[in-house]
Amino acid sequence: MEKKQLGTSGFYLTRLTFGAWAIGGWLWGGADKDLAIKAIQKAIDLGMTSIDTAPAYGFGQSEELIGEAVRGKRDQVQLLTKYGLRWDTKKGVFFFDSKDNQGKAVAMHRYAGRESIIHECEQSLKRLKTDYIDLYQIHWHDKSTPAQETMEAIRSLINSGKVRHAGVCNYNTEQLDEALKHIALCSDQVPYSMVKRDIESELVPYCIKQNIGILAYSPLQRGILTGKVTQGYNFNAGDSRVDTPYYQPENISRINRFLATIKPIADDRGITLSQLVINWTLQQPGIASALVGARSPEQVEENAKAVDFMLTDEELKSINHHLNHLELVL
Repeated sequence: MEKKQLGTSGFYLTRLTFGAWAIGGWLWGGADKDLAIKAIQKAIDLGMTSIDTAPAYGFGQSEELIGEAVRGKRDQVQLLTKYGLRWDTKKGVFFFDSKDNQGKAVAMHRYAGRESIIHECEQSLKRLKTDYIDLYQIHWHDKSTPAQETMEAIRSLINSGKVRHAGVCNYNTEQLDEALKHIALCSDQVPYSMVKRDIESELVPYCIKQNIGILAYSPLQRGILTGKVTQGYNFNAGDSRVDTPYYQPENISRINRFLATIKPIADDRGITLSQLVINWTLQQPGIASALVGARSPEQVEENAKAVDFMLTDEELKSINHHLNHLELVL
């Protein structure tokens, strides 16, 4: 699978990155661990060797499954994980209340103090069964900690060899400006999809100018852009998608009507809607890699085929025409 350099960092990611949020089970209604390991191994076999995770994805479960899946293959993969979202401390900024995988109430906090970062890194290294992290990203901005303290901690981890490259997640241009005063960043991981395009006006031009690669997460908007979610869809207990705006009945209907208008393009090419949507995402300005989740080898195989073709300018124009007429209730 083709790889793309993040800015001028010398660090390359596959155009599709395996997104490992869902295999952690948290906010996804659980996950099958054996299938998750097989999914990761299938991704590696197909050349999707970049894998993105976080401690909060299943409160360590996602990282542990990845560590198991890449055993003996560490030199073949690029491991991306995160820091700064804690459920075991009250330090920092309260984010939201949740429940862990055992149903126990937890309070999530954004915290990126120096000692916390060092501790989190050590824990992630143990779970991932590795001695270095290829790309270490702050999960969410922590306004309670000076950017200098946070980024100097990351620089110390880079100097020690435990981290190779620094990135951020969910950062706007102002937050990037501040972070760049203290460290070189190669990426910003942000939500981006056909139905969530707010980064296009400011963040995309900024990142292109600053040579920061954009990692687009949730390009399928947590599954609704597959066309498989219809009215009355049965969500497992603990699946948070049912509470998000995109999964409200009116938006499900509107999104599916839109998907019906672009489905002929997919049918003519003999591809799925998911593959079309992912490919569209990769062809947008500034997008270095798209994170696609999967909980089974079959889902990985379908996702991987999204890079086997290129939508034409005419097809992109047609898709965008229909997309510009889609109005959601958000």
